[in-house]
Amino acid sequence: MRPDLRSAATLGVSVLALASIAAPLSASAQDTAERSAEQAREKADGEFLGTIDIGESTRAIRTDTATPITSINREEIEDRQANTIAELIDSIPGVTIVNGSTPIGSGINIRGFGATGTYGTDQKVLVLVDGATNGSEELYRIGTQLFTDPLLYKSASVLRGTVGSFEYGSGVIGGTVILETSDAYDYLGGKTGFTVNQNLSGASNGGGFATSTTLAAMPSENVEFLANYSYRKSGIQEDGHGERIENSSFSLPSFLVKGAVHFGADNAHTLKASFSQTTTAERDKPYDSFGTTGGVFGNVDRDTKSKNLVVGYYYEPLGTDAINLSLVYTRAQQDIEQSYIPYSSPIFGEVGTPVTDADQRYVTSKVTLKNAALFATGSVRHNLRVGLEYIDKDRLDASSAPGGTDRRMAAFAVDEIGLFRGFTVTPAVRWETSTVKGELDDGSNASYTNEGLMGGVSARYELPFGFSVFGSWAKTRSMPIIDDLENVAYMNQPEKSRSWEAGAAFDRTGIFTQNDRFAIKANYYDTDLTDNTSYSGVAEVYLEGVEIEASYATPSGFYLDFNGNIVSGTQLSTGGALSDWGNLPQNTYQLALGKRFGDHLDVRWEGVLAEDLDTDGTVEEGYDVHNLRASFSPEVGFLRFLTFRVSVENIFDTYYVPALATRPALGRNFKGAVSVQF
Repeated sequence: MRPDLRSAATLGVSVLALASIAAPLSASAQDTAERSAEQAREKADGEFLGTIDIGESTRAIRTDTATPITSINREEIEDRQANTIAELIDSIPGVTIVNGSTPIGSGINIRGFGATGTYGTDQKVLVLVDGATNGSEELYRIGTQLFTDPLLYKSASVLRGTVGSFEYGSGVIGGTVILETSDAYDYLGGKTGFTVNQNLSGASNGGGFATSTTLAAMPSENVEFLANYSYRKSGIQEDGHGERIENSSFSLPSFLVKGAVHFGADNAHTLKASFSQTTTAERDKPYDSFGTTGGVFGNVDRDTKSKNLVVGYYYEPLGTDAINLSLVYTRAQQDIEQSYIPYSSPIFGEVGTPVTDADQRYVTSKVTLKNAALFATGSVRHNLRVGLEYIDKDRLDASSAPGGTDRRMAAFAVDEIGLFRGFTVTPAVRWETSTVKGELDDGSNASYTNEGLMGGVSARYELPFGFSVFGSWAKTRSMPIIDDLENVAYMNQPEKSRSWEAGAAFDRTGIFTQNDRFAIKANYYDTDLTDNTSYSGVAEVYLEGVEIEASYATPSGFYLDFNGNIVSGTQLSTGGALSDWGNLPQNTYQLALGKRFGDHLDVRWEGVLAEDLDTDGTVEEGYDVHNLRASFSPEVGFLRFLTFRVSVENIFDTYYVPALATRPALGRNFKGAVSVQF
């Protein structure tokens, strides 16, 4: 271990131990799949005794795996009424949002990697929409390229760190965001028929409004179809001082069409296809959507269109567990058309060309062949996933985003091996080769090929009473990118990362009362990035931290959720000097206290506490923010089809600027929503 980080590591381990001891005082969430758990009990002679209500919380804690993963389901997506995916997942430990209340000038940071104040991504965070790679371009000053509406999705999962990423891509250091669009099957509960779902919501801060209409049909068990149209807009939003947050107005129309056909014996064969599109239109808005350059780049008219196409064949015969085959083609495309508004900068003179008056287009196409097999070799059980992948990235040349192609071939294998009762070891490996081609500024052509073998292993051991320990080690490579075509050294220098993690979890029913439930998971991680080419003047980055998730719930409806993220990091400059990592997030703690009254009413308070962050003498002030949320489902007459949701975010109108953000957060915001399905 590095001497300069030894004290931080000791702190992390101490917190991990403290969390395990003090866990009953805190809590964080359970899967809705465990919600309304009605479990039949029978006597030895088979007599039915009734049902048992198990305490349930808001979100699942994945104590069953060594991988640090957290998922948000459809119910929570509707409860949170988020404007963006970033705003939706900011309650997950390790996730920090950059300007998350708007789709423009925002981004996602996980474990200190991802969005920065200059680019929307550093390519250390992977975003997948139904398997299609999104938001992966380092576009200068434009921010994230993840333009989409949260109401298109049935789930949003964040897989933190490297160890679980090899099935999805290379170079993942911060984590992977996995978004899954809704299916007709979900709305209809697997039954044939037709249904309409309508969601309307509004917000006081900025006069926000959103509508989402979904039509879902299953004329037979063999055919399903879904169509969704969503429209979201907001005016200029205000911070906690009541002042305007510039460049915060937006409109965001989106649509999704999706279908599937099942055929063959036992419907073992399936063809699926989906297409989604989201557009934004900005008029006379700053080119620098982060707002950090004082307007020196001037203003632009900018139209952005994001499109995702997914077509897949799936084969899962009932007679064997050794075949669960999929062949999937995905295509993610984004077009950015912008023209500058003539303006004379006191520094640059007349601005607008060539950086701001440039159209941009990039397409990432993938073909993935994968099989998942369950089998045993003697007493050893296997859950083996193997695959081949072809990736073709094509980008239009623009001044701030050099064009070219990046074609990759990859092969991966992940095997979850059950060696004996309670003990699982999961090795994973990925091989990838990349060839980047493009035209240089002098008119000549350049081509660079790199390849890498990466992988890792995780292990987990669970004791009979619900306590488990786990650990992992992984390394990955970030291949050279199109942006660096003019830099020969960078094009022959893949970035390298090494990480290891260790933690413990506890999950048990019947702690203080017969059917209450308590779960906690604490994870320590240590990550190094070397051979850096992404950050100017930085040779290496060292990060370590502790993530904690916990929940406690009773059958009477009371629940308590908690999560925390404690992180420290340093960077080694190219000159050999050590300093604090420039993209370090604040230590944050989130607590929710709620009560369910049957299936009709759910009320909860949420509190978020962020500590002061001191990076080399520059202090980002901490803050505490409080929210109230309630959802009500009457289930009487026609009203049984309705669900009402109300919330007040930032109750005390606190003014604060989160670390990594480039503008203040929203002030007090009243939200309301109603959804109906019939």
